[in-house]
Amino acid sequence: MARLDVNRSGEMEVFVRVVELGGFSAAARAFRMTPSAVSKLVARLEQRLGARLVNRSTRRLQLTPEGVTFYERSVRVLADLDEAERGIAANTSPRGRLRVNASVPFGTHFLLPLAPEFLACHPGVTLDLVLTDEVVNLLEDRTDVAIRSGPLGSSDLVARKLGETRMVIVGAPAYLKRRGTPGKPRDLERHNLLRFGYSRAMEEWPFVERGAEVRVSPSGNAQASNGDALRQLALAGLGLARLAAFQVREDIAAGRLVAVLEDHNPGDTEPVHAVFVGAGGPLPSRVRAFLDFLAARVRLG
Repeated sequence: MARLDVNRSGEMEVFVRVVELGGFSAAARAFRMTPSAVSKLVARLEQRLGARLVNRSTRRLQLTPEGVTFYERSVRVLADLDEAERGIAANTSPRGRLRVNASVPFGTHFLLPLAPEFLACHPGVTLDLVLTDEVVNLLEDRTDVAIRSGPLGSSDLVARKLGETRMVIVGAPAYLKRRGTPGKPRDLERHNLLRFGYSRAMEEWPFVERGAEVRVSPSGNAQASNGDALRQLALAGLGLARLAAFQVREDIAAGRLVAVLEDHNPGDTEPVHAVFVGAGGPLPSRVRAFLDFLAARVRLG
């Protein structure tokens, strides 16, 4: 019986590369080893097998009959190992805790409605959803995936873009009846503009007027920590809010909110990414499954 400390598949792989690359030096470069280390490994292999596999007396590496036989069988064994590993990896069901951090609007409009389907597809996964507009440190918070809107800063995280969302300014019909519907960006001076209560990449509202960019700093008597709270304030008739189109699409269609200043909308969008710690190694199957699931179903518009 072979000793347990002999890595026979590793020896086979090195020997096959020696043959296919035509020498010890080329194989050494492929494995980041020294030529002498590769030569010693083949010598140990020959000693264990009790047969010479290569003739070293010529400039070009030459296989012995035993070497040809061992090479051909090694190729088949390594191919079988690769196929076995691929089969196991493909059939491994995602399982374990999956912690996902997302903004309240994205979580409300996408994650919560999609959660039952995802869990039905992957019953071995336990989903832990955290909805907040605060940016968390994935490692410190033990978060697997975070959904982030807007430009991404420099980091070691890996990002997968889910799409882009158009921005729109909305107000409730009752508010517009009371305060009037703005026709130009400067009309916003007499309106109550609802804003976020934390620093965002864009503090001003952009517009286009007569071909030139115009920016307005929102000022009003209320602010909120997340987009869904701003939506609720706008629905209550408190003022105008600038929100992602996916947040208010149904409200506009139902007449609960009205989009304003669309003629001056620059058409700017916010990118939405799923970010995760993935550099330097394969993703856990539960993370990969979740990312693929989102990419196939999220339509931001």
